[in-house]
Amino acid sequence: MTGPLQGIRVIEFSQIVAGPVSGVLLSDLGADVVKIEPPWGEPARAGIVPLSESESRVFISLNRGKRSVCLDLASDEGRSVVHKLISQADVVTVNNRADVLENLGIDYETLRGVKPDIIYAEITAFGREGPFAGDPGYDLLMQGLTGIMASEGVFGGYTSGDLTLNDGVPRYLTATPMVDYATGYSVVQSVCAALFYRERTGMGQKIETSLFANALTIQTPSLTEVENSPTPAAVFVKEELPLLREAGLTYAEIDAVYRERRTIPVAHLIYYRSYQTADQVLTLGCLSEPLRKKAADCLGVEDIRFNDDWDPTAEESIQFAIDLSHRIEKIILGKTAAEWMRIFHAAGVPAAPVLYVEEMLDHEQSQAVGMIIEQRHPVGGRVRTPGPLSKWSESPPVAVRTSPGRGEHTREVLSEAGYSDAEIQGFHDAGSVRTG
Repeated sequence: MTGPLQGIRVIEFSQIVAGPVSGVLLSDLGADVVKIEPPWGEPARAGIVPLSESESRVFISLNRGKRSVCLDLASDEGRSVVHKLISQADVVTVNNRADVLENLGIDYETLRGVKPDIIYAEITAFGREGPFAGDPGYDLLMQGLTGIMASEGVFGGYTSGDLTLNDGVPRYLTATPMVDYATGYSVVQSVCAALFYRERTGMGQKIETSLFANALTIQTPSLTEVENSPTPAAVFVKEELPLLREAGLTYAEIDAVYRERRTIPVAHLIYYRSYQTADQVLTLGCLSEPLRKKAADCLGVEDIRFNDDWDPTAEESIQFAIDLSHRIEKIILGKTAAEWMRIFHAAGVPAAPVLYVEEMLDHEQSQAVGMIIEQRHPVGGRVRTPGPLSKWSESPPVAVRTSPGRGEHTREVLSEAGYSDAEIQGFHDAGSVRTG
């Protein structure tokens, strides 16, 4: 095993998405990640469309690089085994309710008694304080509660044939569980910092983050209030929104007003948006004035907003931007995406086609940077999936194995911990462990 975290052992009790994401990333960095599951396996093994009794595409994608140990933590033997594993570990990740952690004997105070310098990373839904403390929460709830869904959610509903569901209210953003992934990344960042702190001081500690905190953090630009320059949307939320809700308006009616108040940077969106070409859709990504000027030259348009005397608040300026946007839409329709890409790239203008995520498996850029790895899974067969996301000159991350079978490594890990074959078999026969 290579990677900067070689020699670090992580005991993962976390399930579903956020915690397991952190385990994959820590494994890529060289850590030995041992996933502790109940004898029946963690819930994600079932998945939406399971491949077998204990395998699903979701589980395979979120648990590569780990070893699986199945223990019944409700049994004295199972709890004793896990505490022995903790005594030889460096990091623990959990995402259970506080009462569940205490009942299973894997709360911080208990495990700190077993290993005083343990680094204990806890994921909660909302944090341990406040009116929502202890409430369950998932990515969907966080997208809704914190404004992600209201800001970016699609209203069209889900369609399948003639069936439409979820119409009239904002949809969950399904491309990725973004809050879960942000939380997983924050755990890795915190664990690495805590390992550095322990290296200097010899002290472990408890780290806590939440889905709620990460949902807010990834929206920092929208969630930043500047006293001397309030946004129209912020004024709406404080002054108009309570009255509209009290009046009993529907969500769609309220949202229509919100959209009117929410500032849309028309000037920037002409050069920072997607366009339909003669065949495909492409995106332009010009956030600086020099790049916007280059794009305008490529398109053969004159943009008066580049003039020094341009007033962006003037009504005629706003109308000019709208008219120019429509004009550019017609211009871009005149050539194919490949033709425009050649034109824009020759001028140094950032542009890219709009593709489906499944196309990334064979995309030339994904292949060139080595982001798509291939593994063999005993149930799934050939598995292609994103691999380590960073390159290192001295201690390169490596994807060491595919996702583990349920309890696949129980005997291996317990043997490493010092248990004899007879003891392991005894645990298995008693039902306190599952050995594959």
